Amino acid sequence: MTRHKVSLEEFHRMVEAGVFPEDSRLELVEGDLVEMSPIGKRHAAKVAKLTALFGPLVPQKAILFVQSPLVVGNSELYPDLALLKPRPDFYEERLPEAQDALLVVEVAETSLRHDLGVKVPLYASAGVPEVWVVDLEGGQVLVHREPKGEGYREVRTLGPGDTLAFMGVEIPVEVLL
Repeated sequence: MTRHKVSLEEFHRMVEAGVFPEDSRLELVEGDLVEMSPIGKRHAAKVAKLTALFGPLVPQKAILFVQSPLVVGNSELYPDLALLKPRPDFYEERLPEAQDALLVVEVAETSLRHDLGVKVPLYASAGVPEVWVVDLEGGQVLVHREPKGEGYREVRTLGPGDTLAFMGVEIPVEVLL
């Protein structure tokens, strides 16, 4: 069996040409097209809650990207939430890239292994300064800070009773679980 890698440019041309159905949930991970699993109601509710909590930061302190593309090296990922550096055009002129990200949040209901084993190392390699992985099944939030190589120097596990804080927004962990 022969596999063909797809570049970011080829992926964008295919999307623009309508090769994929409009409701496709695809990520480009290091040249491979990966179909993302459907979002369940619990997952969706947590993303909506995060969106509401971070909403007041927009547009002066950050731009909120929800389940939207983020170019990470040779990949195009769709984090559940990304806080991006402010831009007057809200990234209409170009897709945001890893260096534009202030924070990336992945909500994992069924995707924990993929998020931790594939996406977090890609975020680290590209220099995303902080990544939260909300582990709904494990009842914890894994906070990754200070990227180095394919990992992070600081990884903290937070649970109920702990508080997440970013850019003045404080979130009790239990609110996300």
